[in-house]
Amino acid sequence: MKRLIGMVAAGLAVLGVAGTAVAAPPEKPKLEIGVGGKPLLYYLPLTLAERLGYFKDEGLDVTVNDFGGGSKALQALVGGSVDAVTGAYEHTIRMQQKGQDIAAVIELGRFPGIVLAVSTAKADKVKSVADLKGMKIGVTAPGSSTHLTVTYQMIKAGLSADDASFIGVGGGASAVAALENGNVDAISHLDPVISKLEADGAAKVLVDTRTEAGTRAVFGGTNPAAVLYLKRDFIKANPNTVQALTNAFYRTLKWIEKASPDEIAAKVPEEYMLGDKALYLKALKASIPTYSQNGLIPPEGMDSTMKFLQTTEASFKDAKIDVTASFDPTFVKKAAAAVK
Repeated sequence: MKRLIGMVAAGLAVLGVAGTAVAAPPEKPKLEIGVGGKPLLYYLPLTLAERLGYFKDEGLDVTVNDFGGGSKALQALVGGSVDAVTGAYEHTIRMQQKGQDIAAVIELGRFPGIVLAVSTAKADKVKSVADLKGMKIGVTAPGSSTHLTVTYQMIKAGLSADDASFIGVGGGASAVAALENGNVDAISHLDPVISKLEADGAAKVLVDTRTEAGTRAVFGGTNPAAVLYLKRDFIKANPNTVQALTNAFYRTLKWIEKASPDEIAAKVPEEYMLGDKALYLKALKASIPTYSQNGLIPPEGMDSTMKFLQTTEASFKDAKIDVTASFDPTFVKKAAAAVK
């Protein structure tokens, strides 16, 4: 009898494993994901999900299209040239106000990690955000989260969004070159770009949201960063596909929690390190706390983002927005239940 019970238990265990492996197949296994600056640590979960083979494990054939900034990736989603985007959470709320039904399904970053820095050549003139008036500021792309974040800080400092010029400098080496060559006076960007500029002695940090304290100082609360977002119509038509994507990203977040910086760096393309692996490791160590621990966007983060948009965009001041509609937690909750 004991043997029979053991055989049944073993059989159930096998069925449980098999049930995970043979989950309902994706409706659309071949996918295009948009991103705005894939080498940036902001988007590390995307790079790792791809290189760890987690998309393939879920039966997905994913092609990543890297655009110059998050706003361009968003445009690609709206235009239908990509199926999903790893991008800033605030886009889901902004597009709701514009009549585009887009929702996030998993949080990848819980702190923005965006840093506002000034060229050392201008550091004697720029001691605070209020001193940026008349300056040329580099951002990944106009309309991106790096652009909106510095605009928000300028408004809080008593300036207007028109008091500076914003120049798209992309990500990676092009952004470093833009500041070091004097094409911009300041930069609102992410690691490893910021760490590289600091190491080169080319920039002085003014505002830093790579930590919880820095994030709260800027936004007055937590502020979700990168998420995976899609059109609601796609989510409804392809729930198995969305679940598979969410599973892959959730596994990645859990892998990041346990991995050492060296293990993570070993999975990253060498060109992402801007020619300095030691510096990349340093930036990575500083960025690890920014990644989401459970994939869920807290209500505080939704409210903080809404206040941010109400400050930076006039059309939001009287807008009727349901922030809870910007995030569908059902997929990440299922992913968490499957990963113990």
